[in-house]
Parts: sequence; structure tokens; C-alpha cells
Amino acid sequence: MAATKAKVAIKPLEDRIVVKRTEAESTSAGGIFLPESSKEKPQQGEVVAVGPGKQLDSGERATPDVKVGDIVLFGKYGGTEITVDGQEVMILRESDILAKVN
Repeated sequence: MAATKAKVAIKPLEDRIVVKRTEAESTSAGGIFLPESSKEKPQQGEVVAVGPGKQLDSGERATPDVKVGDIVLFGKYGGTEITVDGQEVMILRESDILAKVN
């Protein structure tokens, strides 16, 4: 899967990450066409913006484990969906991200 360089006009705060979902598959594994109404939203996306990191008790910032362009997996019900500049994106806490895809 090729990463697309999507730009968003928002800057997340603290340990929040902005993710653009990947496109839902239009055919099943067996080659059957899936209508728009039966597609599930993918739980995978590309990181398009990263906050500065969570502020620790010591006053320092924890460095986020993800960076712009990373492909990540996240929970089905995590985050908040918003529309920015006509693009649907999700804002997640870094702890809502389950894994990075290599």
C-alpha cells in the first residue's frame, strides 16, 4: 500500500494524533463486489499530523512513537471523527493506536 501525503490544516495538542482512514475494500477476498452500504470502515489509516507529546510530571514531553506518514491500526470505536478541508479524519490519543504497519 502506498502512503499518500495528505495535508490537514489542524495541529493536534498533547498526545493526540490525526489519522486519515484508508479506503474500504470494494471486493471481498473471494472476489465478490461489496456495495457501499455493506462496507465496514477500515481500522487502518495514515498519520497526517502528530501532537508534541504528552507532558510528563517532570515537565518534559514524551516523544510520540509515531510520525507523519506511518500506517497505523486503531480500535473500531476509538477516536473522534471530524471533517477538515473536505477530508474525513480521526483524532486519536496515542494510546488508542494499537500498532504500526511495516
